[in-house]
Amino acid sequence: MLKAVWYLFYMELTLLLRRSQEWLYPLGFFVIVISLFPLAFTPDPVFLKKYIPGCLWTTALLASLLPMENIFFTDMEDGNIEQLLLSQVPLTICMLAKFSAQWLAIELPLIILTPLIGVFFHLSATTTMALCASLLVGTPLLTLIGGLGAALTLGLRQQGVLLSLLILPLVIPVLIFGVNITQQSQAGLPITGPLAFLAGLSLLGITLLPWTIAATLHIAMDE
Repeated sequence: MLKAVWYLFYMELTLLLRRSQEWLYPLGFFVIVISLFPLAFTPDPVFLKKYIPGCLWTTALLASLLPMENIFFTDMEDGNIEQLLLSQVPLTICMLAKFSAQWLAIELPLIILTPLIGVFFHLSATTTMALCASLLVGTPLLTLIGGLGAALTLGLRQQGVLLSLLILPLVIPVLIFGVNITQQSQAGLPITGPLAFLAGLSLLGITLLPWTIAATLHIAMDE
């Protein structure tokens, strides 16, 4: 079973990397929005140091929503979902492998790019590390919540609008704690508490959401 799961993960990651728009669009959106932020407000370094972490988290959240509308579209058209339902590997494990590849291809480049953005906006090394840590811990949960929304709206017309309405209320706690971690780091306060809480939320999501997505797909395909 482990060999089958690894093969599924490898194939998902390879397909995502070959479909360059799947990971280039979120990355380009992330860079463009962050670049426009000083133009829209002020280039004052003091202002940017204070507010750019919140802007980074908000932009990362929105960038993670971009590919979610089509995450199951190709699989549904090619019949891959039916094959996964009939396979001996539990669909929950398949979803965990699929979203792990999704996180590596889309979210990880954003996190790798964050220290460079921190240098551009004169963020301290401590603040940049706290920001990267919060994104590293919180973005898996964003990916899984987006996957749940995509599964719930599978096959519907105007899926993107409904998907946003479903996902945004669920990701607000992640956004709040992610920004709070960076703000506490800037104030010189310990970030262990909110970082541990965010890690707990992500661990809970990794435990429950793949099972929930699999059950939702079972219901959607039975209809």
